[in-house]
Amino acid sequence: MSTAQNGQIAGHLIVECLVAQGVTHAFGVPGESYLAVLDGFHAYREQIRFIINRQEGGAAYMAEAHGKLSGRPGVCFVTRGPGATNAAIGVHTAFQDSTPMVLFVGDVASDQRDREAFQEVEYSSFFGPSTKGMAKRVERIDEPDRIPEYVARAFATAMNGRPGPVVLVLPEDMLVKTSTARPLARVEAVQAWSDPGSLRELRELLLQSKKPFVIAGGGGWTPQAAQALQRFAENWNLPVGNAFRFQDTFDNHHPQYAGDVGIGLNPKLAARIKDSDLILAIGPRLGEMTTGGYTLLQAPKAKQKLVHIHASAEELNRVYQADLAINATMNAAARSLEVLTAPPELPWSAWTEAAHADYEGNLVPQPLPGEIDMPAIVALLKKHLPEDAVLTNGAGNFASWVHRFFKHHGLAKGLKTQLAPTVGAMGYGVPAGIAANIVTGRVALTMTGDGDFLMNGQELATAAQYGAKSIVVLLNNGMFGTIRMHQERDYPEHVSGTQLANPDFAGLARAYGYAGVRITRTEQFEPELVAALERKQGTLIEVMLDPDVITTRGTLSSITSAALQRAAKG
Repeated sequence: MSTAQNGQIAGHLIVECLVAQGVTHAFGVPGESYLAVLDGFHAYREQIRFIINRQEGGAAYMAEAHGKLSGRPGVCFVTRGPGATNAAIGVHTAFQDSTPMVLFVGDVASDQRDREAFQEVEYSSFFGPSTKGMAKRVERIDEPDRIPEYVARAFATAMNGRPGPVVLVLPEDMLVKTSTARPLARVEAVQAWSDPGSLRELRELLLQSKKPFVIAGGGGWTPQAAQALQRFAENWNLPVGNAFRFQDTFDNHHPQYAGDVGIGLNPKLAARIKDSDLILAIGPRLGEMTTGGYTLLQAPKAKQKLVHIHASAEELNRVYQADLAINATMNAAARSLEVLTAPPELPWSAWTEAAHADYEGNLVPQPLPGEIDMPAIVALLKKHLPEDAVLTNGAGNFASWVHRFFKHHGLAKGLKTQLAPTVGAMGYGVPAGIAANIVTGRVALTMTGDGDFLMNGQELATAAQYGAKSIVVLLNNGMFGTIRMHQERDYPEHVSGTQLANPDFAGLARAYGYAGVRITRTEQFEPELVAALERKQGTLIEVMLDPDVITTRGTLSSITSAALQRAAKG
């Protein structure tokens, strides 16, 4: 490795800057456009690990998962053109999920720009930094001496305000130039504190309320913030729901927990939110999934009084006109709230107890057909997985089983335990589970479907290469189930584009180096789960699910029947 005193090539300097930012793992697919950076990873191999992925989408998902777990930017490297476009799905996920992430893109040489050179893309237009884009910032590093500045700014941008992704473009010729620049100091997120006057106003709104409700979630939470949120909720005896796919924000075992506010929402919880007179939204951006298509809270002005606390000033009053908008990071907001003095008597004790009772009642399953009892399988996950296990999933109805029936202790107990895409992107769960095991060593269990798995199942090869272990529970019903469900509602009995002809998933897993088994009855699951936890290698358990079991509450045939009845009535 060349010394900084004599200068080093820019590719090495980039890796040294990542080490200075505390990065321990970077994910990516190699490309000739950034060979100098790959050589830098070799030079600093004792300090940072480059994980080779099999497709850039999987690499970007792994980096995004690392960002969720650590609270600091996950790092991904891809090559120009096809590499960057493949990685875009992970960038979009990081944007909508408010996850800190930095994507480095190797690019064409500077003297070849704007000629549609091989694989050339104009990245500022493609990733489009804006409230409607995919990245918070897109920048190109043309001068090697400015690498420390750009890398430090990327990390600061990714973490500050609403967390999100940043894209840095690296011209191939720039990476082989020499620089004597040195890395800048590690960047930490800036805390934005709640305005004292706003806190007094929030307290007055609480004192005027009879049916308050807290919705917690979004990016930027730490264990300390989650614990402060819990103390605030306890001080004021408030019912708390977790926003869509942020179910580890507030402890699901807590007697004030009211359930997750997302897809497949408990009907009683939906009614309670609508009936509330004060919503405290702490952290979530109140997107379509959390608001039930903007119906639980009507946009742009909710019927309930709304207090919206968010780390980004741009997010406040963007969709909902809040009665009180507070610009604060989650660490600062929760610490401010926990010292907000509550009166000796509160009028909503019965309201809070009923909210938790409704949540517990929602854990009682409806009877469904077939030889597989999914609530029982989720109960076995809870029984056997360690408390710090990470649960991951992609997008599809299969995820609703763990969303409804699994209880997270989560951040209040010190660790993030759920990795799930609020963006609703398929293929996320498998690479996220592998990344979680690689960077933390904790047990990682992925719930996936047959369609979802084949979006990124190739990353099992990455797991095998690095000795990583995840447990994949694959629900096979031979269809894109979520789309088929909607199809039967709108076009009953007109099956088109949703049926799947699948491989032997257990055999495919074995080909990658995982153990692979298939089960057809509930009682077969427990011994296979126990065996999976005990073995050193990863395991895929294929669960043959009755195709009629389409949701946690009903069947495909009942949806079809109801649609036909509606059509018959005109």
